[in-house]
Order: sequence, then C-alpha cells, then structure tokens
Amino acid sequence: MRFWSLTILLAIAAGTLAAEVPGGISFEHQDWMLACDNTRTCRAAGYQADQGDRLPVSVLLTRKAGAGTRVDAQLMLGQYDGDADLPRHLRLRIDGTDLGALPLDGGSATLSAPQTSALLAALRRDSDIVAVGDNGKRWTLSDQGASAVLLKMDEFQGRLGTRGALVRKGDRSESRVLPPVPMPTVVLAPLPPTKSGDIALAKSPALRAALQAASGAGDCDALSPEPSPMLGDERQALRVTRLSQDKLLVSTLCWRAAYNEGFGYWVIHDRAPYEPTLVTTLGTDDEDGRTIRSALKDRGLGDCWSTASWGWNGDAFVKTSEASNGLCRLVAAGGAWEMPTIVTNVKP
Repeated sequence: MRFWSLTILLAIAAGTLAAEVPGGISFEHQDWMLACDNTRTCRAAGYQADQGDRLPVSVLLTRKAGAGTRVDAQLMLGQYDGDADLPRHLRLRIDGTDLGALPLDGGSATLSAPQTSALLAALRRDSDIVAVGDNGKRWTLSDQGASAVLLKMDEFQGRLGTRGALVRKGDRSESRVLPPVPMPTVVLAPLPPTKSGDIALAKSPALRAALQAASGAGDCDALSPEPSPMLGDERQALRVTRLSQDKLLVSTLCWRAAYNEGFGYWVIHDRAPYEPTLVTTLGTDDEDGRTIRSALKDRGLGDCWSTASWGWNGDAFVKTSEASNGLCRLVAAGGAWEMPTIVTNVKP
C-alpha cells in the first residue's frame, strides 16, 4: 500500500510536463502559508494555532504586484460542520482594543482598510488577535509564522527595503518594485476525428510495454508486472484519444491510495515506437481529451485539496492551473481559500 505525500506527487508531475508555464512559489511556516502565482500576485493565509482547542478560523491577505498596491484582507470562521453555530454579529479585537464590526456574510467578512492596517501591524509582533461573536464565541488567529510568510511575500514581489514592505521596511521608494506579469493565454487546439485503429491500439501489448518502459519505478502501479494491493489483480484498461494527425493521448488508472486515486496520461505517436511523453500520473478526469484535471485531497477529511490542470495546445499539454486550498485546519469542507501558483487564461 502506497501513501505518497502530495508535495512529492506534485513534484513528480511538474518534472514530466511536455510544456510548462512558469510558476510561482509556495511556502509554509507554522500557522501560516504563502502562495504567489505567475502574475506575481501573492496570497497569505493564517489560521488558528494547530495545537489546543481553538475554534477554526482563517484570514487571507492578498496583494497584487507593483508599486503602491494595497493588501486586501478577508476572514472566514470555521464552518466545516455547517454554519449553525455562527454568530450574527462579529467584532475584531487586537490586544484588547476593539477595532469595530466585521460585516459577516455566510461566515466570512472583508476587513476595512483600518482593520487591515492594524492586523498587519499586529502580525509583526506577538499579539492577541480575536474575532468575538455575539454568541459568546471567540475565534483566535495565530500570529506564529506570519512574519516569515510576509517576509517571503515581500521578497517575491521585490519590496524588501522599501517603504511599502510589510516586514523589512526601508527608505527606498517602490519605483523599482517588480511589476505585475500579464496572465499568459493558452489556446486549446481542436481535436481531429478518430481514425480507424485508434480504439484497437488501446489493447496493444506493444503500446503497454512502451508505456512501462517510459515510466519510472513506482510512477504507475497499473503498468508494473507486480500486482498492486490497492488495484488488485485485474489489468487496468488503456484509453486512447486522438490529439492530432500523428499524436494520441493514452490514459489509465495508475494508483489508488486511502482517499485518492490518480490516472496516468501520456502523449504518444500513433505508431511504433510510440515514444510516450508523460504528462502526469495525478489526473482525476479529462474533458474531451483536451483538458486534464487533478483534484486530490491532502487528507481524508477533505478540508484541504491540491488541484492542477493541463490543456492541449496542438503541440503539447501545458499546465494551465495549479493551486491549493491552504492548510488543513478544518475551516471549511473543500478548503477555505483558492491559493494558486499558476494561473492562465484558457481559450477553447
């Protein structure tokens, strides 16, 4: 039985792409996480302390690249088990000072500019940051790890030593801060009609042998000559989709773990020696052969996921998105936030 960490799985997938959009970065420290995407927009998420019995809560700080950009802050109260116990009204208190009401909407709120400024200042020191509900409940946001995460955000956006830095401020203006990068566009190519023989190729022992030879050890259990405890003795079928006049997409279920399973996808020539190029072994579904998607739980509770997608541009599969839902802290089913490291404008 195999239990791969998602970080390892994503690293495997990223190293095998036929074509790749330059990505951003992700970083975790204690109770905070950072994700910056390829446009240089950064998102930092903080949570309640991982230890103890604190009520689940999260704050998302978003800052676009470029000089003079503001930080936007959103708060989400824990609602993994539903919203029956959420308050009707909520107030923000930092170190005992009341900073006003937080306008709740379905358990979430957007902080005002003064509240955001006070929060950012508090995150640079040891602080007591609490959202207080009119139902007597208190949601405490941890500041542990915030300084390191915000410093990494400043570094990625080129703000270190400037007056606009969040942590390591200086006297320099932001005139040389890194500008935003335009979102790349990926145009999906139309698929040609299926040719006679495409379906029969899926049963070809020579094709299966070529896929096995091109796969590293442990990449795809279904192609291994040894039976997999999670897949059983039944041979997994190959599925073939025509991509162009001379290229095909081949897929098969590769592995299964406690709460995830992944399909492998290869681009091949439509005749021997096939020369398979692995796109990913983390696929969970595909749309008409042009778009491959991956959505995997980071743990069985389903409060944190990692997602990715690839699109066929006529020459290769390009990674068109990559994101996580933040740390696993029981804030919301499906994850509290969308924290991408790759974003693109996909045109069908």
